[in-house]
Amino acid sequence: MNLPRMLGLRLAEGMDITLMTGYARCSTDEQDLTAQRQALLTMGVAAHRIYVDKGLTGTNRNRPGLDQALAAVRAGDTLVVSKLDRLARSVPDARAIGDSLVARGVKLRVGGILYDPADPMGKMFFNILATFAEFEVDLLRLRTKEGMAVARAKGRLKGKPPKLNPRQQAHLIKLHRAGAHSVTELADLFSVSRPTVYRVLDNAQRHEPPPGTSPASGP
Repeated sequence: MNLPRMLGLRLAEGMDITLMTGYARCSTDEQDLTAQRQALLTMGVAAHRIYVDKGLTGTNRNRPGLDQALAAVRAGDTLVVSKLDRLARSVPDARAIGDSLVARGVKLRVGGILYDPADPMGKMFFNILATFAEFEVDLLRLRTKEGMAVARAKGRLKGKPPKLNPRQQAHLIKLHRAGAHSVTELADLFSVSRPTVYRVLDNAQRHEPPPGTSPASGP
């Protein structure tokens, strides 16, 4: 039984492809694109026609590499990705990209399979792949949230530490109240930004006791 053919898909091997353009993406700067590049090269994409995005998630539609790849393809060309989740990780985005390629007469190859959007079964299978890609993103987000919640409950996850410790903040407030330095000078002196200085001063003002009272005064 030829499952890809039943689903309206055609094996890419032996197809008459005018020009192939590849696209690869990884979500973080630490990840390596070597495997994706090699897969695209193996599928026949020329090295100079591979466009990449690094450190960008599939849900982020502002991807310069993808925009360049989409701009490079012409009618009769083929856009090639190793997996659909490299192209898009949400159903609406995958459909939008797929529809735009169809309107321009550009084919889409996902791995070793050439997607045929004109066939209803092929279109259904494409939507199924997009749904699974979106599901993986949602599952990853859920696991991340659960992991952060567990870490926070165990005291392993803390908020971002302040740029100035309490002693430095007290010193900054004292200098400001003495009128010895401007906000810009204080920022330079403590090696912080002006917004940080303003936050320290505003926080001190909010916690300052009302005039005529002292922290030690009783009722």
